[in-house]
Amino acid sequence: MNVVLFVVGLVLLVAGASLLVRGASRLALSLGVSPLVVGLTIVAFGTSAPELAVSVGAALEDRVDIAVGNVVGSNIFNVLFILGLSALIAPLVVHTQLIRQEVPVMIGASLLLLALGLDGALSLADAALLLGLLLAYTVFLIVQSRRQTQADAEEYAEALEPHSQWDRHWAVQIALVLGGLVLLVIGFDWLVTAAVAFAKALGVSDLVIGLTIVAAGTSMPEVATSIVAAIKGERDIAVGNVVGSNTFNILGVLGLTGLVAGDGLPLAPAVLNFDL
Repeated sequence: MNVVLFVVGLVLLVAGASLLVRGASRLALSLGVSPLVVGLTIVAFGTSAPELAVSVGAALEDRVDIAVGNVVGSNIFNVLFILGLSALIAPLVVHTQLIRQEVPVMIGASLLLLALGLDGALSLADAALLLGLLLAYTVFLIVQSRRQTQADAEEYAEALEPHSQWDRHWAVQIALVLGGLVLLVIGFDWLVTAAVAFAKALGVSDLVIGLTIVAAGTSMPEVATSIVAAIKGERDIAVGNVVGSNTFNILGVLGLTGLVAGDGLPLAPAVLNFDL
């Protein structure tokens, strides 16, 4: 029964993220937001929606190790598995901006997390700092996007514009967003319940389950997005999705989870000594 719960919960998370990304992307495009901005923000953040749902939900249920392990494990999985698999499909020749800007930002966020966690926990102030940095970074990306080349804009436009037009009306787009959120909430609840049962049955900690099974599961939207982008030859999107998602996981998911946890987010010694 727990295996069924886990699988169905994972399917709901992936489906919810897909609906959320499609609805939010189409809504933003309808409101006149450029495809490039949508790609850099909504799509990158949207593929991290399962991590956000699971980590915040786990923190609310006082399963802090699953909340932290999910983010750290997802980031490791994203870099090693998703980029590795995408590069097997097509060599990932990427835009210099990714190397000069986005990748250093991701590494900087990772080092900041390690520095903030050296005292054994993420305090409320630490969590607020992470969220503040995410907001500043997002604003910076939007301002910067106004100076992007036409080729970049066209690549994102092609990736975001679906061939079917059934969701052109704003009411359908809002329904997609709301439906996606509902599926995410149900999915995280079932997935976390099953994950806790797995940990007890296997005799391992919540942290190990969060770092492995849950982390791989919540990374499925990134897997799908990057592989499809690699097959289509949209290599910047394949890599940018992973890098943007990792940055959002640290700044957004852990930031919000730390605030929701109320009295801070304790970090297990194993996370600090090895996984981070």
